[in-house]
Amino acid sequence: MALPRNVLCFFLLSAASLFAQDPEEWHRPFPPHRIAGNIYYVGTEDLASFLVAMPVGNILINTDYERDVPLIRESVTELGFKFGDIRIVLLSRAHDDHVAGTAAVIQQTGAKLMVMRGDVQAMEIGTTDFQPSDQHWKPVKVTRTLNDGDTVRLGDVVLTAHLTAGHTKGCTTWTTTVIDAGRRLNVVIDCSLNVIPAYRLINDPVYPDVTQDFEKTFAALKLLPCDVFLSAHATTNHMTEKYARLGRDGKSPFIDPGGYLVYVNDREGAFRRELERQTTHRVLPSISK
Repeated sequence: MALPRNVLCFFLLSAASLFAQDPEEWHRPFPPHRIAGNIYYVGTEDLASFLVAMPVGNILINTDYERDVPLIRESVTELGFKFGDIRIVLLSRAHDDHVAGTAAVIQQTGAKLMVMRGDVQAMEIGTTDFQPSDQHWKPVKVTRTLNDGDTVRLGDVVLTAHLTAGHTKGCTTWTTTVIDAGRRLNVVIDCSLNVIPAYRLINDPVYPDVTQDFEKTFAALKLLPCDVFLSAHATTNHMTEKYARLGRDGKSPFIDPGGYLVYVNDREGAFRRELERQTTHRVLPSISK
């Protein structure tokens, strides 16, 4: 049976992340732009970084690789904001493609770093503590340890941290609300639901609860209200295609509640197929990303 196009694309991208750590699109510049309300895109073509801007200072979600920090800085400046006004840095997950630039951003801005408990150790030792990996970054001290349901406040903005573990132990999905064109919108910034064949879901001595965590994550995400669907990788929510449609019909292409549900259900299906494969055939992976 042929795989759906989005599932096939996922596995191709997963393979690329395993064997080619730096796909070209991960570092290719992309136009910074407003998504909704006071949320802006300031990342690369595929590594998503989001700026939440307000008069009292700004929040940056995800720092990408260290080599991408100058690009993020240029994007923030191009939008009319000051990079030095970043007061808080938040993360989706402790993988190098989303956090390796964190030390540089904090050094340049003096921002506070707030991280979900399950990923704190990884951030402070400078490598993932979940399965074998060649990922490394400059260790950085976490200012505030977050737990599931904690909120981060700056000015009038409130972001809620949802523990959506599995992809990493502290994988964090962020939610907030914004007012856009007079409409109140629920924004979801997904961490990741990806389960590739390299993940060991059965009797993993390093992460024995990985399967249970994925189960909890799928259940939790199905309950989140979502109007604007964002993710740590721009390809996940088709950011480039949506950006290309900006201004075409007067409607925001970023309002995509249906796309969010399709994504969650698709990733849950992929998880269950991989779990069945490992359970039935006792096929265990030997490498991990």
